[in-house]
Amino acid sequence: MTALICGSFAYDTIMVFHDRFKNHILPDKVHILNVSFLVPELRREFGGCAGNIAYNLNLLQGDPLPMGTVGGDFGPYQKWLDQEGISRRHVRLIEDTYTAQAFITTDMDDNQITAFHPGAMNFAHENRVQDAEGVKMGIVAPDGREGMIEHGRQFQEAGIPFIFDPGQGLPMFTGEELLTFTEQATWITLNDYEAQLFQERTGLSTEQLAERVEALIITRGAEGSAIHTQGQCLHIPAAKAKTLADPTGCGDAYRAGLLYGLSQQMDWEMTGRIASLMGAIKIEHHGTQNHRFELTEFWDRFEENFGYRP
Repeated sequence: MTALICGSFAYDTIMVFHDRFKNHILPDKVHILNVSFLVPELRREFGGCAGNIAYNLNLLQGDPLPMGTVGGDFGPYQKWLDQEGISRRHVRLIEDTYTAQAFITTDMDDNQITAFHPGAMNFAHENRVQDAEGVKMGIVAPDGREGMIEHGRQFQEAGIPFIFDPGQGLPMFTGEELLTFTEQATWITLNDYEAQLFQERTGLSTEQLAERVEALIITRGAEGSAIHTQGQCLHIPAAKAKTLADPTGCGDAYRAGLLYGLSQQMDWEMTGRIASLMGAIKIEHHGTQNHRFELTEFWDRFEENFGYRP
């Protein structure tokens, strides 16, 4: 089942600070903040939500169809997508722009400070959901503001069920706009911080929000995730990671697991556990698209973590 993945493509410049931000930021001086972090580790990776989700869904042998806008510097990323066999049919080049750029600094507590240049992402609205053929489901992931609004509306008009995943783009929207997304989406996925902000902006409690969609998924890091559906809350345990290398992109890996489970018409217990394991596998590797596995390996780890095999 083809999943249309509307979201960003980006280059991630990832830096590691060998200390903790809290040791260098004085709470009573944040109004005159002027700090510098020495980052001896630096990598440039392929990223962006559409790229990351498509990569992870492809690992699961799903059928991802990413849709996004990129700049004139996209050449290396383009070769990578071709190498991985991921479609570029709906990746639109915007001349005289940069592909979106994220500059991410991570400390020893896995806290992150990110600076983001949207570049070509600001033209995401030039892509149209209706231009993608054979799509049975989709996701609106972080992207240009106007693009996210348009794609949510277009999914609804086309009668295509989709996940609304505002992610780091959530602060761009008013409470009224978030309520509109809630009316359009079939499912919503948030992390615990985003869930709190979503509630503050819309005035809806978790229970009220869950009543408006088929499922509300809230991730809680090492505490697992909660799936609110049909009046009940399913607790999904976190899968065990062999090592904690880099949290960047774990949310996108989790969302690819959701898309896979939904596309295979699996129940939420199974879907949530697949998503949980995808996040654990990602966190074991630096960068967002450097992990690999064979499906037999994936299901072996699934059984190790959860005690059964599909």
